[in-house]
Amino acid sequence: MKFLDHAKIYIRSGDGGAGCVSFRREKFIEFGGPDGGDGGKGGDVWVECADGLNTLIDYRYQQHFKAKVGMHGMGRNRAGGKGADVVLKVPVGTEILDAETEELIADMTELGQRFRLAKGGNGGFGNLHFVSSTNRSPDRANPGQAGEERWVILRLKLIADAGLVGLPNAGKSTFLAATTAAKPRIADYPFTTLHPGLGVVRAQGREFVLADIPGLIEGAHEGHGLGDRFLGHVERCSVLLHLVDGTGEHAGKDYRVVRHEIEAYGEGLAEKPEIVALSKIDSLDPETRKKQLDRLKRACGQKPLALSAVSGEGVQEALSALLAIIEVQRKAGTGKEPAKPWQP
Repeated sequence: MKFLDHAKIYIRSGDGGAGCVSFRREKFIEFGGPDGGDGGKGGDVWVECADGLNTLIDYRYQQHFKAKVGMHGMGRNRAGGKGADVVLKVPVGTEILDAETEELIADMTELGQRFRLAKGGNGGFGNLHFVSSTNRSPDRANPGQAGEERWVILRLKLIADAGLVGLPNAGKSTFLAATTAAKPRIADYPFTTLHPGLGVVRAQGREFVLADIPGLIEGAHEGHGLGDRFLGHVERCSVLLHLVDGTGEHAGKDYRVVRHEIEAYGEGLAEKPEIVALSKIDSLDPETRKKQLDRLKRACGQKPLALSAVSGEGVQEALSALLAIIEVQRKAGTGKEPAKPWQP
């Protein structure tokens, strides 16, 4: 299935049904009076978080969604039926924005969450509604109200506890494959990863979700490479794991390139907790490893970790560091300690 995380669609709720002008015409009833019913309400447009979805591909080939119009009122005081609603199914983590102002309308972060994007028009009153002491036979009825219409943008941001960032071929996909059951594409050329991937890490009896995004290059915020749009998928993360390729020419320069792109992206991403690690150390001799770690330490201002997803060296230390920050964020978010897993 093709991964799609951005879509623009048109929605319109249903118009309300018109009221009815009708009079009773029955045998032996001399003064029957009006009996026109009200029109039915137009259908609404809803958005709902559904299970089993991880992409917006459903909105790639259909961009127009219109709810049904309410039925008109009828004689014998019969009201029109309500128009059918339209329910848009989206994956968890989808943001809905107004296409003109780019204002956030709704943030769908919980399974089963529903939000009404457009309200259907109310049905018009039939002539029975206008009966009064001075007007016993009104001959007018109201038309139904028009529905709402708008263009909206659907933008998917994956929900993960930790995110992997770095240059292309920094070992992010290899780390994801080594620590989770995910099977990302791995090769020895840049931009092997073309769309974000998720995996569940199990460490120290706890679980957390790890996100891998395509690599960043210098000028990504200006559209170079695959751009920096995929950084939106790590906006919700509690911590970033910044992997720097140890086999590169200068680990410090590589770190600063990615860090500059993160700061240029904004959205509070630069303020998130960051763990820096030198990857692919299994391919380095002791002298080169020390030199690259020193360069990286001067660039990031903290002691970097050293790991190899292939040999497993340093992987558990990195997972423990990630888990420590994630647990702090979870406690801060819930106000209480997470429940410990049951053990016999």
